[in-house]
Amino acid sequence: MAAATALPVGPGSDRRAAVGALRAAAHPLRGDRRDYDALIERIGQARIVLLGEASHGTHELYRERARVTRRLIADHGFTAVAVAASWADAYRVNRYVHGIGSADLDAEAALRSFRRFPSWMWRNADMVDFVAWLHAHNVGLHSSARKAGFYGLDMYGLSSSTGAVIAFLAARDAGSVERARARYECLQSFAEDSAGYARAVLRDLPESERSAVIDELIQRRHLTAVRLRADGLAADDERFFSEWDSAAETAADGYYRTIFGERTPSWNLRDRHLADTLDQLLAHLNSRGERARVIVWAHNSHVGDARHTHLAERGEQSLGQLLRDRHGDDVVSVGFTTYVGSVTAASRWDGPPERKHLRGALPASHEALLHETQLPAFLLCPLGGGDAGAALRTKRLERAIGVIYSPDRERASHYFEATLAEQFDALVHVDATRAVEPLEHSPSWSAGESAEPYPSAL
Repeated sequence: MAAATALPVGPGSDRRAAVGALRAAAHPLRGDRRDYDALIERIGQARIVLLGEASHGTHELYRERARVTRRLIADHGFTAVAVAASWADAYRVNRYVHGIGSADLDAEAALRSFRRFPSWMWRNADMVDFVAWLHAHNVGLHSSARKAGFYGLDMYGLSSSTGAVIAFLAARDAGSVERARARYECLQSFAEDSAGYARAVLRDLPESERSAVIDELIQRRHLTAVRLRADGLAADDERFFSEWDSAAETAADGYYRTIFGERTPSWNLRDRHLADTLDQLLAHLNSRGERARVIVWAHNSHVGDARHTHLAERGEQSLGQLLRDRHGDDVVSVGFTTYVGSVTAASRWDGPPERKHLRGALPASHEALLHETQLPAFLLCPLGGGDAGAALRTKRLERAIGVIYSPDRERASHYFEATLAEQFDALVHVDATRAVEPLEHSPSWSAGESAEPYPSAL
């Protein structure tokens, strides 16, 4: 990504007025049940709630996203959580929380399929807490009540595409693996785009070898579908998976070849795929005779509306943009931001998780403006109204961290321009945060910041 351009933040008096407006509009988060009343009111009868994250490795953002989700499920009729992860890996969790065909004895075991890089995204302590809660919630329901499910939106297995490329290269030339990893680190953007990274590496391969990688991806995908059916799905989920998988199987070869070609940005292909899978899931849940209501967990860069970021200048779209176009007021998108602390991320693609110091956000950023409210944690909802909305409608830098965090190249790698009040419908800001805890502590993570100097106030 090209280095982000510094943006003016306005005269001191204007900035003080903006900070004052934000502080006046903020709903402080104190850890009690009423924290998200304003958001619940904004959601109303909407069927799709998109909950983001500024990084894939921040404890408080996982925790607050789960708090909102629990309330929507327990009190407001939402019966599905859909995450930007592999359908197969997520369906193991779905079996556990439904108590159907699962041999897993606890939530930690149910998350064991999430072994590929970046495993800490879903195999972390906060996910264990949420999955355990979802299981207990379902168990406590009357037998005729509709239980809440847990689904992955990635049915093509795009999240493993980079792993397939690395495995292919490792079997042929060990030196090329390190070159590939270096390429991924160089190319990594503000959020994960594994298909894009894989495509960049495959460009250097002869056509015959590119075809071999694509064949391997298709075979992996086919074997995953066979394994899922062998493991057993709920009867109605089996029908949904079979119908959608059949369509995906027919298109797989052309789909992967398009991804690894140059005709269409891989980012657009991925987000359109996520949106299409969500629409199919909604139709499937509706076929049960209910008005489906789904909560989606993904990165801010996916759940926000790309038309109000610099991505639009590159012709790129986002899941949030596509769903707004398709479903209008039935969609509510919530961004989650932070200013300083620590974060779990890798230093290179396919590298081990590390606990890294998260620098204070750049002065020209939205996060720096939110930090100046001196509120430890708060909700802005509705986001676009009044003077506070006007303050966040100014184009500024926004920080986003994917699976890799490069503080030495932070401005170029982790910032983009955005008008926050148009990108999201509501915003949760937790000023000081700490790294999410992986279930497997790598030496590099354990050797990271042992002291957490930025404890959350919640």
